[in-house]
Amino acid sequence: GKKLGYTFNNRNLHNISLGQGQEVVAEQALDLAAKEGHWVILQNIHLVAKWLSSLEKQLEQLAEGSRPEFRVFLSAEPAPCPASHVIPQGILHNSLKITSEAPAGVHANLHRALDNFSQDTLEMCSQEQEFRSILFALCYFHAVVAERRRFGPQGWNRPYPFSSGDLTISVSVLHNCLQASSKVPYDDLRYLVGEIMYGGHITDEWDRRLCRTYLEEFIKPEMLEGELCLAPGFPLPGNMDYNGYHQYIDDALPPESPHLYGLHPNAEIGFLTQRSERLLRTVLELQPRDSNAGQGALGTREEMVQALLEEMLEKLTDEFNMAELVAKVEERTPYAVVALQECERMNALTAELRRSLTQLELGLKGELTMTSDMEALQNSLFLDRVPESWLKRSYPSTASLGSWFADLLARISELEAWTRDFSLPSTLWLGGFFNPQAILTAVMQTAARRNKWPLDTMTLQCDVTKKSREDFASAPREGAYVHGLFMEGARWDLQAGTITDARLQELTPAMPVLFIKAIPGDKQDSRALYPCPLYRTRQRGPTYVWTLNLKTKENPSKWVLAGVALLLQI
Repeated sequence: GKKLGYTFNNRNLHNISLGQGQEVVAEQALDLAAKEGHWVILQNIHLVAKWLSSLEKQLEQLAEGSRPEFRVFLSAEPAPCPASHVIPQGILHNSLKITSEAPAGVHANLHRALDNFSQDTLEMCSQEQEFRSILFALCYFHAVVAERRRFGPQGWNRPYPFSSGDLTISVSVLHNCLQASSKVPYDDLRYLVGEIMYGGHITDEWDRRLCRTYLEEFIKPEMLEGELCLAPGFPLPGNMDYNGYHQYIDDALPPESPHLYGLHPNAEIGFLTQRSERLLRTVLELQPRDSNAGQGALGTREEMVQALLEEMLEKLTDEFNMAELVAKVEERTPYAVVALQECERMNALTAELRRSLTQLELGLKGELTMTSDMEALQNSLFLDRVPESWLKRSYPSTASLGSWFADLLARISELEAWTRDFSLPSTLWLGGFFNPQAILTAVMQTAARRNKWPLDTMTLQCDVTKKSREDFASAPREGAYVHGLFMEGARWDLQAGTITDARLQELTPAMPVLFIKAIPGDKQDSRALYPCPLYRTRQRGPTYVWTLNLKTKENPSKWVLAGVALLLQI
């Protein structure tokens, strides 16, 4: 405005916030501004989606014959998904577009968190040192929890909309707590911030534990004694003024790295790898789908799909004969029940594979009319993606079709071996079950029956052996040996028998065989143990299976912040 020689006042600048029936006011302001050369700011246009087509027409009409000084500024929040894109193409084509990107990295986020306050804020509490130290720690906490989401499920199981409002309200709560008490109420503060202000957004119990652990590490009595580091090489600053804190961030904060969040550097590698895979998969999906495209050594699209489905139908084994299997079971032990349930689930999946592949084969030969379902299956086979109809009857998996089908055949052969005589295999492939919780519950049920213990007071004890699957010839007398687990965020030290830091570029090292047995809950010794969540895939979240307690020499909080978990598939 200054460059144009403009001085703004209530007459030549019309600032209108939409969404409260202000559309007519906006239309009148636009007509007046076009005649007089005024500026119009229309805020929150995403709230009036139905009116935007009228706005588009009005702007087209005003574009001709309006004063050259006339300007219109529109603001809207980003759409959460493509279906929510409501701004008409005409408006987008004729406008200069500016986006406000959220800051990236701890450095920018920490400065932005501190920008919510001022020197006046720092001086408003009688307990000045305590207030300033905890306020800075809260700013760092906010920066870390907001930016941690970029590491995907290893950062947070689910993304949460943490905002600057959470931080400012937390600082108000801090001020009130300190004004009301001569001693710093650390426990109360951590509870209010972690369980209510920020915890109010959190829906996953493991994410709640992560939030709580950050606050236990950042807000504690040691912070006033100059002994607290918010991150490796970044001590909590002493008593400074407002500009001093901004300068301290520039001078003392180490370069951006996963260490600032308590994560291992492998978390960055894993996150970037997954992002690259998604990009390449999207590029592949954008390839032309014309049946003649891509002719050459690999043949046409139909020929490739035909060859693949013939190979899959050939390798697919017969379904399990459930009547025969039930007759073979002498005693319906918890383990035998699980085996039969798994066979039933496998039959439902293989039957769907055989049905859909046979149908598609007939469709490609011209003996059946191609339906939308058959075309979707053909497209999935071509793109090496597991079809949706198979996933519905399947188990959570992030694998490509080739890996998924090989894994399916391995699961079938494991079930075939188990159901020959229904004796428990020497080691169980825990990731090979449709329902891994069922086999772990069966371990507890078997022990409860044998020892006459109440099932609801029992828990599982997990001992990590020093052996691999091949070293076991028979199942244990009680409990079960399980294999096929991987660790993300750390690794298992075989010699020391504890969790330790991961090696660089080893993202998901394999675990040795685990010995799982059931014990009464009161016999569980929780000292020097890290309660480690077990998930089915790297997506974590809803694929949670169980909690296994693993030995650790270091404080378990280190592994909580590092997002350490066990996985059944990688």
